[in-house]
Amino acid sequence: METKVAVIGIIVENLESVEALNELLREYGEHIIGRMGIPYKEKHINCITVVIDAEADTINSLCGKIGRLDDVSSKAAFSNV
Repeated sequence: METKVAVIGIIVENLESVEALNELLREYGEHIIGRMGIPYKEKHINCITVVIDAEADTINSLCGKIGRLDDVSSKAAFSNV
C-alpha cells in the first residue's frame, strides 16, 4: 500500500503520561523518521514533533492512541507526496 509522510504535533500537559507516550512511539518506531521534543518549563508542558512515513490508517491510529492519553493532544498534517 501507499505510504504518506506526515508531521504529528503533540502537546503533553501531564508528565505522568510521558512513559505511555514513549511506549506508543516505540511501538510505531519502524515508521518514524525522526522526533524532537521541547520542554516549555514556563507553561509546564512538553511540545513534541514526530515525522512519520506510513500508511494513512497507521498514522491515524497512532494519533488516536496518543489522543486517548491523559492530558495529551495530537494533530497530524499530511504531505501531498
